[in-house]
Order: sequence, then structure tokens, then C-alpha cells
Amino acid sequence: MTFHELNLIDPIIKAIEEAGYETPTPIQQQAIPKVLEGNDLMGCAQTGTGKTAAFSIPILQQLTESHVPGKRKIRALILTPTRELAIQIDESLHAYGCHTPLKSTVIFGGVNQNKQTGTLQQGVDILVATPGRLLDLMTQGFISLLNVELFVLDEADRMLDMGFIHDVHKVLRALPAKRQNLFFSATMAPEILKLAGTILIDPVRVEVTPVSSTAEMIGQAVYFVDKNNKNALLVDVLQDQDAPAVLVFTKTKHGADKVVKYLMKHEIKADAIHGNKSQNHRQRALGNFKEGKIRVLVATDIAARGIDIDGMELVINYDLPNIPETYVHRIGRTGRAGRSGTALSFCNFEEKAYLKDIQKLIHQTLPVVDTHAYPLEVFEVEKKTPRPPRNPDRNAKPRQTTDQKVNAAKNKGKKTWFGKRNRY
Repeated sequence: MTFHELNLIDPIIKAIEEAGYETPTPIQQQAIPKVLEGNDLMGCAQTGTGKTAAFSIPILQQLTESHVPGKRKIRALILTPTRELAIQIDESLHAYGCHTPLKSTVIFGGVNQNKQTGTLQQGVDILVATPGRLLDLMTQGFISLLNVELFVLDEADRMLDMGFIHDVHKVLRALPAKRQNLFFSATMAPEILKLAGTILIDPVRVEVTPVSSTAEMIGQAVYFVDKNNKNALLVDVLQDQDAPAVLVFTKTKHGADKVVKYLMKHEIKADAIHGNKSQNHRQRALGNFKEGKIRVLVATDIAARGIDIDGMELVINYDLPNIPETYVHRIGRTGRAGRSGTALSFCNFEEKAYLKDIQKLIHQTLPVVDTHAYPLEVFEVEKKTPRPPRNPDRNAKPRQTTDQKVNAAKNKGKKTWFGKRNRY
């Protein structure tokens, strides 16, 4: 199948060809016609399957066909959890809609709002937003959702993970009752289905691959290594591998910064992106990574959503995730669009339970690399020495010495300097 067979309008076909795409991915083949027919849609697709284009292209076509010159109003809202993913979606809209009369913009927190509000006041047709900044600008009166015809909730599973469920419901209450809804999630846990039930009306379901599947072109392996030796092993692996772009996942923001510091000390160019970094820093780090100015990008799971880099050959799980579906998301950053890739994982003794859950989910046993310099030596959970209580019982009176008791008895009944008697 080609894009021409999807009955797309000429301006969009021209933009797709200029972007270098010839055939739609499976999710695009299934979703685009259903969205163009006006159906609500529930899409379950693994990362890297072309999901963004699956909803961007039909939205652009529908709004172009009904476009009326004049004051622009927000007719499509795309809600997504992270700044990086929002920017990526907006870039796709600009790429596929460059020959249409439509105008789109993106808003997110972490930066000054003046530029964003200025663009909104000029009028836009399609708005891509993260929940916090959207609600903030709605409260200030810069945004009205009364004219929204199409609503997209992207990365619904991550929305729940990040605690945005209440914000999502606030946005839903501000939308017109009559609208077309597109709902996308990489996992379909019961809580995700419950949320979908509050948004979608008689939806068409599109599921390209099972939730537990990992890309067939990705080679996977695991290293058993003690926690204290992970940094040294990472340097060895990076020196052995010739991958020009490597994405490393850590569990915490502080851990990401420590890994970057260690890599830079060993003359490996690296940077980190996570929630504590400013938006400018995150964009600069991501730009340097895409341009090859740094070889390693260290990220936490939330910050990594939206990283879409063609040709990334290697992903390393410095820390294994405690949610097995997260592993599928992580390694999906390589092996994209049918290309080959490699995903390596470091596992200490405490993380063996996570590895077991991952292997159960993906129905695979990861091959073990045991020819490295830091084999596992710790086979028990590290016991932490309990701290003494910081606040002793404030009601307990300190014990008096014999001298203190004698002095107290002598002073009993004597006047103090401020004229009152001691009371015992």
C-alpha cells in the first residue's frame, strides 16, 4: 500500500514525498482511513511505529478540507505528557502540513510563556500542549477550547504514570461534548481502558503489536554486575561498541547526573536530560545528541518520551525498570522503522526480580554476557544500618545527678531574680 491509496489530498501527499516517505506503516494504514471517516479511535502501538503521523495526517486533512479563511480558532487539541514529545508532534504537523493553510503551535511549561501567548493571540488551528501549561493559560484566558473538533490524548499510559489524570479530566470538562476523539497508549492496562471509556464513543480499535512485544530487529542481552561497578562496565561497553549514538537509561535524576560526570571524566562526551534540567538545557542536549556533538545521552524514563532519532543503534539500561512495560518502551528507541539495533541491560542482585518480570512479559530469556571484567560478587540485598531516632521523646525528663538534687532542695522556696518563687 502507498500513501496515494489512503485517499489523501495533494498538499499532504506532496509534503509526505518531500519528507522521503513512500509507504505507510501498519498503524498508519489502519488508523488514517478510520480517522478520516470520523470515527473515535483507540490505538495501541509500540513506540517507533509511526503513531504520530497516524493521527497528524488525518487531522491535517480534515481541517484543511473544512478550512474557512478568517480568524483562526483552536479546532484540534493534542494533549501529550512531556515537552519533548509535544515538540516532536508539532514538528510532524509542520512537516506534513507545510502545503496546507493551517497553522499549529506547541505550548509547554519550563519556559517563559510570552512567546507562546503571543502566538496564541494571533490564532492557531491546531494546538499541541502538555497538561500543566494548557490549564495555566486557560485560567489566564489565553486559550478557549470551545471550538475543538478533534481531541487527541497521546501516551495515555505515561499520563497516568506522571499523575496527570486529574489534569486530563479538567481539560475534558472544558471541551465541547460533540467532538472526535483519538486515544493512543502503548499499554492497555485496566486503568487505561477505564480512562478510554470516559473519552471515546463507540471507538474503532487499532492494535499493531501486542503490548508485550519487542521489535524483532533488536538484539538484547544482559550483564550481571554489582551496583558499584556499573559505571566502570558502562565505560568498557562504550569503548567496545562502535555505535555513534547511545541512549542510557537511569532510574533517578541524580543517578543520570552521576553517570554523565563519570563518562566525562573518562573523555566520553555525554549529557543528561531529566525533569530537573531546564527546557533550554534539555533542548540543547537533545540537539547536540542528534547532531553528533555528544555520543551519549543519559535520560530518565519521563524525559526520554519524545526522543525520536533515526539510526540510533544502541540503548543501555543502566538501571532496570521496575515496570516491565517500561523496558519495552526503552529498547524501542532503537531498531526503529525496520532498522536493526541493540539493547543491553545491567542487572545487579537486587534487580533480578525486575529482570524476571521483563522476561515473563516479552516471552524471552535474555542472553547473558559473562565475558566482562566485573562479574557479580554481591548475592544478597544490602543491609542498611538503622539510624538512631532524630527526635527523642520530648516528654521524657533528663535524670538529675545527686548534686543537682541537693541544689534543688536548697533553692526550693527562694525568690528568683524576677520575684517569683520556684515551684516544685
